[in-house]
Amino acid sequence: MDITLLVIGFILMFVGILGSFLPVLPGPLVSWVGLLVLSLTKVIPNDWWFLGITLAIALVVFTLDYIIPAVGTRKFGGTKAGMFGTMIGLLVALFFPILGPIGIIIWPFVGALVGELMNKADKKTATKAAFGSFIGFLTGTFLKFVVTIVYLGLFIFQAWEYKADLFPFFN
Repeated sequence: MDITLLVIGFILMFVGILGSFLPVLPGPLVSWVGLLVLSLTKVIPNDWWFLGITLAIALVVFTLDYIIPAVGTRKFGGTKAGMFGTMIGLLVALFFPILGPIGIIIWPFVGALVGELMNKADKKTATKAAFGSFIGFLTGTFLKFVVTIVYLGLFIFQAWEYKADLFPFFN
C-alpha cells in the first residue's frame, strides 16, 4: 500500500508541475496533495506543521495567481479582454505547438494583443496592455512553477530519507 501511495503522490507532483502552466489545474495545490498522500504512508511520519505550512504557501500562491495578472494588466492599462486573450493564447500554445517551446511565450502575448484589439483599443494601447497582461501571466506561472518544483524536491527528499522503510525488498 505504501508503494501505491508513493506512486500516486509522485504522479500528483508531476500533474502539479503541469498545472503551473495549465490554467485549469491549480498546480501548487495538486502538488501539495502529493505531499499529503506521501504523508499518509505508514513509513513517513505525519508532520502536521510541515503540511500546514506547505498548504498555506500553496493557497497564497493560488490566490496570487489570480491577483498578479490583474495587477500587471491594470498597471499597463489593460482590460479583462487582454487577460482572457492571454489564457486563450496559452491554450493555443499547449494544444497546437506550432512554434515549439517558444510558443508558450509568444502565443499568450499574441492572445492578449488580439483581446485588447478586439476590445477596441488602439494599437499602441493594445500592445502596452498586452505586455502588462503577459508579464503578469509570466510572473504567476513562474511563481507556481518554482513552488511545484520545491514541493517535488521536498517529496523526493522525504521519500529518499525513508527509502529503506519504503522499499524493504532492496535492503
